[in-house]
Amino acid sequence: MKKYYIKNSFIHGSGAFAAKKIRKGERIGEYVGRKISKKESDEIGIAQQKKAEQTKEGAVYIFELNDEFDLDGNVPENDARLINHSCDPNCEAVNEDDHIVFVATKTIELDAEIVYNYGYEFQHFLEHPCKCGSANCCGYIIAEHDRPKLMKLLRNKRKKSVKIL
Repeated sequence: MKKYYIKNSFIHGSGAFAAKKIRKGERIGEYVGRKISKKESDEIGIAQQKKAEQTKEGAVYIFELNDEFDLDGNVPENDARLINHSCDPNCEAVNEDDHIVFVATKTIELDAEIVYNYGYEFQHFLEHPCKCGSANCCGYIIAEHDRPKLMKLLRNKRKKSVKIL
């Protein structure tokens, strides 16, 4: 039995929701797609990002597998691509022998939206505004390890704008 179902999400478009109570540490499902080279990954990523800017649809569905290959999850059979970002995630994407699987980081109740932190790097934060609505939301989709650097930057920016007024 599949552990999630897809329906409209308040975060963005469609999302994945728990079809049953999912316990912390439990595997939720696998992110599937086409194995592609790094060069093809860059080309697809740029094209998907440009399309997303016009259509407001999801942008890039690519996961890094290893030093040689990535996984393009923008395929119809991959409904895991609809798992949305949140600054207060309840699961994480884990690379298990070049297979991307989602694992619950806390118990997820029946019908709760399944979300993870997309974890974009600091240098790209302006390209990824966040509208997850979580109490932890900083306004941008960013890797957890880069969050303190972003928060410091945003605090300094606010101080400077207040001084100008």
